[in-house]
Amino acid sequence: MSTKLSTNYQHGRRRSRPDSGGLPAAVVPSVDAQCRRDVIRAERGKSRRNTAAGGHIRRMVSAGLSQKAGMVLAAAGLALAVTVPTTTPPLAGSVSDASPVVEPAVTAAAGAPLDFARPQVSSSLDADGKLHQTLAVSADHVTAAAAKGVLSAPLDSPQQTSGFGGRVNPLTGEMGELHTGQDYGVACGSAVHVAAGGTVTGAGWHPYGGGNRILVEHGNGLATTYNHLSEINVTVGQKLERGAQIALSGSTGASTGCHLHFEVTVDNAPVDPLGWL
Repeated sequence: MSTKLSTNYQHGRRRSRPDSGGLPAAVVPSVDAQCRRDVIRAERGKSRRNTAAGGHIRRMVSAGLSQKAGMVLAAAGLALAVTVPTTTPPLAGSVSDASPVVEPAVTAAAGAPLDFARPQVSSSLDADGKLHQTLAVSADHVTAAAAKGVLSAPLDSPQQTSGFGGRVNPLTGEMGELHTGQDYGVACGSAVHVAAGGTVTGAGWHPYGGGNRILVEHGNGLATTYNHLSEINVTVGQKLERGAQIALSGSTGASTGCHLHFEVTVDNAPVDPLGWL
């Protein structure tokens, strides 16, 4: 083919176009067609991009308009809900129809006494209340769990020494003696307090080693005694409240030094005081 083309060129049968850059005329149309196709494709791509951009803009505008329309409709609905009056008539006997009730005036004589005293209330958290509840039955029927904590310590700073039970008598050296109370080491002249409310049924000298002694009955067979006192500050028949000072400690009677011998008795029989404190 190249031989034929060269021959044709030599004989002048086909001449190259002046603007073809020296290419044969048969080749130029194919190059022009390719260029036209490229231009058409580029124009189509540009058109598609413009179309897509226009659609996106239209969607944004549509969404904005929809949102604004929704806000307008919501505002209109709110205005309707607020401004539309109710047509339901008021119920008979409603507050708007009720007449004011006039309460009668409270009056009292000029000299009438006014009592603002609080009622007496007992609870298991109150020591005297617990004591009264515990002694609702005879003291000899009170369980150890119920008895615990119903009495208060007879001294401000109790220091336990000799306890309840068998021991060696410190005066005679006798073995197996029953110590009938709880001893507290304390200086002579220290304040002694009653362990619970009650009535003084004994106040004076005790002939069996207790020295100056106070006996207080608490009810239903429960009693407490305070021994070896240097001073007694109560009288028989006196009513006492829990914690009241009743005496000063000492070393009178069968004692080897200043201390308080504290006893708890149930139906006149001594029991361990620690079971009630």
